[in-house]
Amino acid sequence: MWLTCSSIGRKFVMALTGVCLVLFVTFHCLMNGVALFWPSGYNAVCEFLGANWYALVASLGLAALFIIHIVYATWLTLQNRRARGADRYAIAGAAPGVEWSSKNMLVLGIVILAFLVVHLIQFWAKMQLAEILGEEYVYNGVEVHPANGMAFIYIAFSQIWTPIVYIIGFIALWFHMNHGFWSMMQTVGWNGDTWMPRLKTIAAWWTSIVVGLFIIQAVVFTVKANSCCDVTALCSGEECVVEVVDSCCASEIITE
Repeated sequence: MWLTCSSIGRKFVMALTGVCLVLFVTFHCLMNGVALFWPSGYNAVCEFLGANWYALVASLGLAALFIIHIVYATWLTLQNRRARGADRYAIAGAAPGVEWSSKNMLVLGIVILAFLVVHLIQFWAKMQLAEILGEEYVYNGVEVHPANGMAFIYIAFSQIWTPIVYIIGFIALWFHMNHGFWSMMQTVGWNGDTWMPRLKTIAAWWTSIVVGLFIIQAVVFTVKANSCCDVTALCSGEECVVEVVDSCCASEIITE
């Protein structure tokens, strides 16, 4: 089959899955922004994306995209190593920063994968998976409803190591996305002298905005979780409330 038996086909699969993942990461960034400015709205989104059939189908599709992207990335990397040795991703005339990332896409991918595992354990396993299994996460002796996304944000970012791990993951994501963004366009033939500089500029801006927002969100969540808010969630049935111990957290009250 062309998509698996040829180098161009495998690169096309990488490009296609890469586009989908870039769009997902952008959506995730915007969704996190909702948590900053509209906590109850964020919880409503979390409930909408819970163990509903459409959310489960989307989750399976997303998991498939990640797996295919990882498998094909490893496949292409091994192929390039056999063909070019240490210069497997070298691009003649590339800028130093881009050249480094292009040579280390697999390493960056491994860092991102490790970060993703941490993220899934902190959120997906306690939310959608817990809802599927009919269980609730217990924090400080209190059961937290799977749809109480704000509570899980505060629980995660109340741990000082969380923002460190996330920022490292975001930096790796910047290099990986920046190179991958214009590289996938190059794969489909947009590699002329006119379009390539434009694509690299778009990639740099898009990636910088998304990753920059992710880092800002992580910092804000960390400050809030470790300053004025008691992250203990009081959940009973469908009603979830984040305790308020200071007036600066008044906007974080979540009632559903």
